[in-house]
Amino acid sequence: MANTDKVISYSDLKSLKEKSKDLLLVDVRSKDEVDRGHIPGSIHVPVENVEKEFSLDEHAFQEKFGVPKPLLDSHELVFHCQMGRRGDTATEKARSLGFINAQNYAGGYKEWSEKEGK
Repeated sequence: MANTDKVISYSDLKSLKEKSKDLLLVDVRSKDEVDRGHIPGSIHVPVENVEKEFSLDEHAFQEKFGVPKPLLDSHELVFHCQMGRRGDTATEKARSLGFINAQNYAGGYKEWSEKEGK
């Protein structure tokens, strides 16, 4: 059975984007996929680089991505891919690094672009 505390819905993500200035939305798709469209406000970290990038110290992370590195207990760290699988993998990698509340937007860019009409 899926670990439901780590999955976020479209409506949950919309709400977080509207209410939270600290939301860090991480797109783990390939550069080619991101170049074809992305969720506004997301940063790009390919799934295979999640462990390396989220192991950076706070200063290096900020320098590289232009946003603060989330705290280990942040409830506002959300990963996504195209349809959910790579986002789930990235969420597990982040959780293994201590980001205990990391979540996966399982609908991914596919659902977002359909609902947002992009």
